[in-house]
Amino acid sequence: MSVPTFGTLCQFADGEDRFRRILKSMKALLLTVVAVSAALCGVAVAQDEKPVPKDSVRVYVPGCSKGLIFTAGPRTEDQPGRTNVPEGTHFRMNGPKKLMTEIKAHEGAVIELTGLIRKTPNLEQGVRVAPGVRVSPGTSGASASFGHDPNVSQTVIDVESWRLAAAGRCASR
Repeated sequence: MSVPTFGTLCQFADGEDRFRRILKSMKALLLTVVAVSAALCGVAVAQDEKPVPKDSVRVYVPGCSKGLIFTAGPRTEDQPGRTNVPEGTHFRMNGPKKLMTEIKAHEGAVIELTGLIRKTPNLEQGVRVAPGVRVSPGTSGASASFGHDPNVSQTVIDVESWRLAAAGRCASR
């Protein structure tokens, strides 16, 4: 009886050795993993921008912030996403705490917000008499009060991202 050698243990009936067969299967597995990873990364990049709900619109607005209030600035020609947002419109900003902290750190500088607002007719309420000034009907004399009116809702912008504008400082009042 002969003692089996390493060469005879690794040999298959068809003559191909075991090492080469394992190497081929590992290459195929590696290519599969790379292909699946690339496909998943493509899906993740595509999902980076949230879908816009039917009752909202994505806007791009330059302006100034003070606390959680953002005031829209003048429109420029290179802003295709700014629809029906008149200069001087006030928004209440809503977003992740980290994002709000970053924006608050840049108060006084002109910033550009990208976010979602609900499609409502109240952006154009009243008559524009000057940039940032609109006159609209108020409450009746019997129920009129000074200060905040709880019946008037403030437009909210769900902030997705922001960046510093090319130049400019906010006017202090």
